[in-house]
Amino acid sequence: MFERDLDHDNEGRRERLRFWLTVGLGAVLTGVVGALIMLMSRANDNYDRSLSWQAHSLEVISQTRSLDAALARAEAALGRFAVGLKKEDGRVFQQQWGLSQQYLALLRRNVRDNSEQAALVKTLTAELDRRGTQLGDAALSANYNQTIAAISKYNAAGHDAALLRIDRLLTELIGNERAILANRNQLAAADRASLNQAILLFTVLAAAAAVIAIAATVSLVRAQSERRAARREQLAESDRAMLLEAAVNERTAELAEANSALRSEMAERAAAEEQLRQAQKMEAVGQLTGGIAHDFNNMLAVVVGGLELAQRWIGEAPEKAQRHIGNAMDGANRAADLTRRLLAFARSEPARPEMTPIDACIAGFSELIGRTIGDRIALTLDLQTEGLACWVDKQQFENALLNLAVNARDAMDGHGSLTIRTLRDEEDNTAALAVEVIDTGCGMSPEVLKRVFDPFYTTKPAGQGTGLGMSQVFAFCRQSGGEVQIHSVEGEGTRVAMLLPVAKPHAEAAAPAGGSDAAASEPPTDAMRILVVEDDERVLTATVDAVTELGHQAIACDDPRAAAGLVEAHGGFDLILSDVLMPGLTGPEMVAELKERWPDLSVLFVTGYAGDASEFESFGDHDVLRKPFTLNALEQAIRRCGDARAPERVAS
Repeated sequence: MFERDLDHDNEGRRERLRFWLTVGLGAVLTGVVGALIMLMSRANDNYDRSLSWQAHSLEVISQTRSLDAALARAEAALGRFAVGLKKEDGRVFQQQWGLSQQYLALLRRNVRDNSEQAALVKTLTAELDRRGTQLGDAALSANYNQTIAAISKYNAAGHDAALLRIDRLLTELIGNERAILANRNQLAAADRASLNQAILLFTVLAAAAAVIAIAATVSLVRAQSERRAARREQLAESDRAMLLEAAVNERTAELAEANSALRSEMAERAAAEEQLRQAQKMEAVGQLTGGIAHDFNNMLAVVVGGLELAQRWIGEAPEKAQRHIGNAMDGANRAADLTRRLLAFARSEPARPEMTPIDACIAGFSELIGRTIGDRIALTLDLQTEGLACWVDKQQFENALLNLAVNARDAMDGHGSLTIRTLRDEEDNTAALAVEVIDTGCGMSPEVLKRVFDPFYTTKPAGQGTGLGMSQVFAFCRQSGGEVQIHSVEGEGTRVAMLLPVAKPHAEAAAPAGGSDAAASEPPTDAMRILVVEDDERVLTATVDAVTELGHQAIACDDPRAAAGLVEAHGGFDLILSDVLMPGLTGPEMVAELKERWPDLSVLFVTGYAGDASEFESFGDHDVLRKPFTLNALEQAIRRCGDARAPERVAS
């Protein structure tokens, strides 16, 4: 009896010990689970904070790019305003400058938590204030129609060292923010790893807790009946299934949230890359504009200096004056040729093809190519098409050849061999001619070959290429009726072939005779009465004098709306010589009105904007003379118009 009671007491103590051990273990597990929940919550908060800082850095970079683009658009609008004095350009300048100030204010607010970036923005603000004063002064002069003063101030502002300081500040802002973004990306990755570890540990502990709970439940109900034990075990299994399902649902929700955050980050990165590509395009346009301004200033210096010296020596030494006038004419012709090249490059002016012996052209151009690629690259000419010629624009062909040589030089990193070879089509020696440029450089990968003709695509470092060279070569070949082929192997070199159609033998005879000798051999046209319509007073005076010098009677008209009255007052004219772009009425609009009353009028359009020449519907079948023109070109154009009217006069 005593032993039974003792066993019962021992069993009771074991049951109590088991109970309190279970309670203690449950408390410990509860504490651990709570700690893990807090750890997971903190890791999740840290990850969310890292993502927000990443978004903040991307926003700062985007705002800096937007500020740079707004400044570029404002200065471009001011340049147009200073030259054209159009109020809408002035309003565009004010709008873009105001937009840049808004971006600056946003940038100042977003970097106030970073003392280094805030100091850079403060310095940038001071530079932009000074820049705004300079540009505002030029805009004020343009607003009062002071063209010379506006252009002078705008030119001075364009050469101010503040541009380099502003660009340096913007670059430093973006560089610092990228460094910050890189650190934040590393922190976000670490926070994400911590969160994943916490989730994994929580899942494992939850499963362990479920197992321990089941074991404790079995230990507590071991003394009870089998049915209650089975029931409790069933309930425990059900609880474990519910816990596992909840964990799976929670994990699924977390993965969905992470996937959504990743998609948002990818969209933001794509937007930032697009803004970067746009900024690179604007940088290329800025470099092109600077080069154009430099070349035009040099040419204008030759023209102005030559005319001023000729004015001084015209009385004392006419031969010196004639020499200076010749220099000025040469500078003006070079400026006109530069304009034509730029417009042809921009696809605004059609090509001017001529019969070009390819081998002779390459041989004469090889000296410039040799100076361009340097002494450390061996240049070899393998010309096998002597006597064959192509109907191409010679200057565009030379530009395309020079672009290919420069690309080959860069691919060889200044060391190697460059071969320029010409071949004829073996099947039909009058069908096609191939100009091959072969280098021993690094070659191109298949991925680069797929995009080699895309405009603005380049593999060169920033500032060393605009990505326009190969697209220009492609456009030249297509415009000339040919094509371009590229074969390249990485590590072995590249071969670029321009396939050009060979001109037929009769093409040369069919070419228009535009030389001075041909013009000199033609008999002079009879004197004509010509109405000269031009809104620019200086151009009008010069054109009237030129027409009079050619032996014709010229009547000046500075307003296209007064042309109808002059035609009626003088009983008609043999020729209407009209500008194209004029205030009130354009040249084609004025001619359309005159044709309603005088349908037999002969018209010669004169334009300095090459884009007009492609609008054939506006010009109809009338001849077009491009500015600037020589006296010989004017005489030939008037002669063509007079010859066209000759059959009409005979018929009448």
